[in-house]
Amino acid sequence: MFQKPNFGMIVLGVISALTLGLAAMWGLPRYSVYQQGLAGEAELARAQQNRQIRIQEAMAAKESAKMLAEAEIERAKGVAEANKIIGDSLKGNEAYLRYLWVQGLNSAQTPQVVYVPTEAGLPIMEAGRTNGK
Repeated sequence: MFQKPNFGMIVLGVISALTLGLAAMWGLPRYSVYQQGLAGEAELARAQQNRQIRIQEAMAAKESAKMLAEAEIERAKGVAEANKIIGDSLKGNEAYLRYLWVQGLNSAQTPQVVYVPTEAGLPIMEAGRTNGK
């Protein structure tokens, strides 16, 4: 019923187990170093990609600022040209300026105080003006 154990098979099993154990003791630390190296390379690639993203965002912000500055310069040129045209058209046109001033006085919602210079160049003080009315 019982067979006699085969001594060769036992020795072969023990040698296989020892070989497998020695291979594991030698290979596992090397695999751990290899795995950490791969993780380091992945982290470096991720850091480089994040740096490139930040650089691209900064370049876009710089370009945007340049374009906004150019737009502001063009707007200022337009305002300056409009002011020049208006100023040139009002030179020597005292009657029109007085007309605009009178119209402004008539359309004012709040009462305005107008100081009129006297002979000495001093304004008439508000002697008759009352507060609140």
